[in-house]
Amino acid sequence: MGRWLVLGGTRFLSQAVAAAAVARGHEVICAARGESGMPPEGARLVKVDRDTEDALAPLRGEQFDAVVDVAFISYRWVREALAELGEKAGHWTFVSTMSVYADLSRRGGGVDDPVREPRYTDPTDPEDFGAYGQIKVASEQAVMEAVGDRALVVRPGLVCGPDDEADRFGYWPARFARGGRAVVPDAPDQPCQIIDVRDLAEWIVLAGEQGITGTFDTCGPPTTLGTVLDEIATAVGAADLERVPVSPEELGAAGIMPWQGPRSLPLWLPDILWGVVDRDTAPALAAGLRCRPIAETALAALETERALGTDRERQAGLTAAEEAELLDGR
Repeated sequence: MGRWLVLGGTRFLSQAVAAAAVARGHEVICAARGESGMPPEGARLVKVDRDTEDALAPLRGEQFDAVVDVAFISYRWVREALAELGEKAGHWTFVSTMSVYADLSRRGGGVDDPVREPRYTDPTDPEDFGAYGQIKVASEQAVMEAVGDRALVVRPGLVCGPDDEADRFGYWPARFARGGRAVVPDAPDQPCQIIDVRDLAEWIVLAGEQGITGTFDTCGPPTTLGTVLDEIATAVGAADLERVPVSPEELGAAGIMPWQGPRSLPLWLPDILWGVVDRDTAPALAAGLRCRPIAETALAALETERALGTDRERQAGLTAAEEAELLDGR
């Protein structure tokens, strides 16, 4: 089989890609610091710190049939990897984001939609997430300029499932499994799309094997927030679970934020951002992307939630006290 390099490979999506490539019989090298986790069994770790000068020197002269780069928010990382490895790589996958699009309110859009202005400088503030989409645009440009005829650009939406520590999707399996009265957004018809990290990883490996190139939005089939919450509740909800819908207006008045962050309700979005969760993924599905039932993702996410500790301080969701405030008098 092939020789694969995963730039990362020690946590969440990059780790899942490495695991999927190992499972397919490839020789897999993971280039990472090795501080946030370890590569999956069967893959080899080469320690690199992409924040340092000449970081990829340990890989110099190596040849790979496929390279997968999941660089989160660094144009410099992407550019330096292409300069060091691009000429000798076979297939090159860059994991981008839905956040590249200029109009995030447009529903049903595809990869030809206008994107944001590129940003070629990395943020100095680690909390400067406003630069995320712009840096991904610049990174996509660098990839296409350097290895365009061999490049796959993947634009995922919300990636979730096992080992997801972002607390967004996982909030709901954890909350529903606890049971009792649970606040949910009264927005059942809001569009919603997710993708299980295992499905995305397996497709990235399939695409590398088959030499699939181009740009793809990658999420599950379009559905609604109500359907997603129904399927999670059916899969993992406690017997005494009672979902209590609260209107977006009331949530906003109470200072509850959509999507992520403290004092939030994950997956809920205002309509000006519905384009993030309603993309045309038919081309990716036609190219072999397969998406498992939401129930399977919910079960895996619940296992991760319990391993992390369901009473931990969360990055997204409501605390028990915050939820009790909203339920008071209802």
